[in-house]
Amino acid sequence: MSTELPPRDPIGAQQRKAAAARRVGKDARCACGEARPEALIATRRPIVCAACKRRSEGKTTTDKHHFAGRANGPITVSVPVNDHWAVLNSAQYDWPQRTRENPDGSPLIAASGHIRGFADVVLDLIKRGLRWIADMLERLDEYLAERLGPKWWLAINLQDFLARG
Repeated sequence: MSTELPPRDPIGAQQRKAAAARRVGKDARCACGEARPEALIATRRPIVCAACKRRSEGKTTTDKHHFAGRANGPITVSVPVNDHWAVLNSAQYDWPQRTRENPDGSPLIAASGHIRGFADVVLDLIKRGLRWIADMLERLDEYLAERLGPKWWLAINLQDFLARG
């Protein structure tokens, strides 16, 4: 299951990613392990991510993300700064420029921004908030199958949890 929408402009997306990587340098990584170039601060040596920089300054490590784009509405959601910079802002750069900027204040373009932003945020939540659970359950199933046999669940009363079709 992919949690990524294919970019509308794959060449543009790759160019933005390559530019961010060039700004911070090859194989750049913060001491905390953050390696996404978009979340790293290019002017700092040693390299540091936005979250670690803010933490060292006693500031919040979350941002208010205008999920529909600032030009399309005032609603914000709190997100970790590194994810804001590396995932959600990057996703908005893949939107049509007219949707991102909404120069005429069109309500239809604003609605489009809300739909695109909602999709971006939900996909990020799936990736960060749920995907790890699926991975963990699959590993646990392998472990139980190795220890208790390929139909390990038959020895445990799991009837209320079995999928019904």
